[in-house]
Amino acid sequence: MFEQYREAIENSNIVSRTDTDGIITFVNQEFCDISGYSCDELIGRNHNIVRHPDVPNSTFERLWQTILAKEPYSAMVKNLAKDGSTFYVNTTITPILNEQGEIEEFIAIRYDVTHEVELKLALEEKERELRQLNQTLEQRVAEQTKELYKFNQYLEQRVQEEVEKNEEKQKILFAQSRFASLGQMMANIAHQWRQPLTELNLSLFGLKNALQGEEDQIESYYSDAKKTIQSMSQTIEDFQNFFNPNKPVEPFDPVESFHDALALIRKDLKKAKITLHTSLGKGITLTGVSNELTQVYINLLQNAKEALLEKEEPREISVQILDNGMEILLQIQDNAKGIEEDKLEKIFEPYFSTKHASQGTGLGLFMSRMIIQQSLGGSITASNNEGGALFTIILPKKETENAL
Repeated sequence: MFEQYREAIENSNIVSRTDTDGIITFVNQEFCDISGYSCDELIGRNHNIVRHPDVPNSTFERLWQTILAKEPYSAMVKNLAKDGSTFYVNTTITPILNEQGEIEEFIAIRYDVTHEVELKLALEEKERELRQLNQTLEQRVAEQTKELYKFNQYLEQRVQEEVEKNEEKQKILFAQSRFASLGQMMANIAHQWRQPLTELNLSLFGLKNALQGEEDQIESYYSDAKKTIQSMSQTIEDFQNFFNPNKPVEPFDPVESFHDALALIRKDLKKAKITLHTSLGKGITLTGVSNELTQVYINLLQNAKEALLEKEEPREISVQILDNGMEILLQIQDNAKGIEEDKLEKIFEPYFSTKHASQGTGLGLFMSRMIIQQSLGGSITASNNEGGALFTIILPKKETENAL
């Protein structure tokens, strides 16, 4: 019966025996497999043959004090294999006493916890990186908040100067509308951040739970959290550039501007169960401020989404961007039953809105028209077509002067 117990223990655990000087007198095959040494290489050698150099001497002093006092010693031990690799084992060392009560030998029973320890170490490293990213993000937010305060002061000064000089009404109105839209833009950013923050919390929660899972799960959760933080950081950059009074005029691709807008609103469209159809040209170039055209796309897509929410599925938005020679044609159409005819002529007027007062300021389409006309030298029109609203933007390919 004793032999059966011994075989059961040796077949399911990593077992070794040493004499009172720590010289190995027996190892089972499991010990050889994890250490990389053969039985002949281990028998007769001191057990510190697998000692890892990172383990301090104080650990072994406590070990010997415990077992020489005829008490069992249990701990998680870091060991060094023959090939230089590290392995971790949960170890219990028990003194074996003879009939006189003296220590005859020591028997150590272990089981391998290398995978669990490596997963834990990987998780701790990822958490350190996330903390560093969070600290960087907090610093960026503080810096951009300071810049935003400066932009507010600048816009207030501009509005006051325009009023005092009594310039033409259109310029003053545009400056006022931009200042009024600042609060709306801040609300948009808060809206854009709610979902990423929720995803970030879920990813961090998943990181902790992944300790019992596979290593690729940890990497996946970490990658999702990192992308979310980077997306939030890019939102700050986009917000700063939109209000920058010294924004650079340069060649840009209107298709890339559309992808930038889509990155900010894609999740809203998906949540609203809206199917997006696109026909996008290649190699198209305009001259102006890319972020301003991005804001026009956002305004039009957001308006289409809100109109579609009032109808049953299917809900669809079609976007077409093409170069027809001398000009660029941009078209955004939905199937939300269109705009009432008596409102079509007014939708680009400032403070006119088809939405409830709590849902809009009436400045989105007005600002879109000002950007298209004054910044990009083009035109924008609205019409009803095939059961929905159609917005058509025509932009000249020639270099235009930024008038904003």
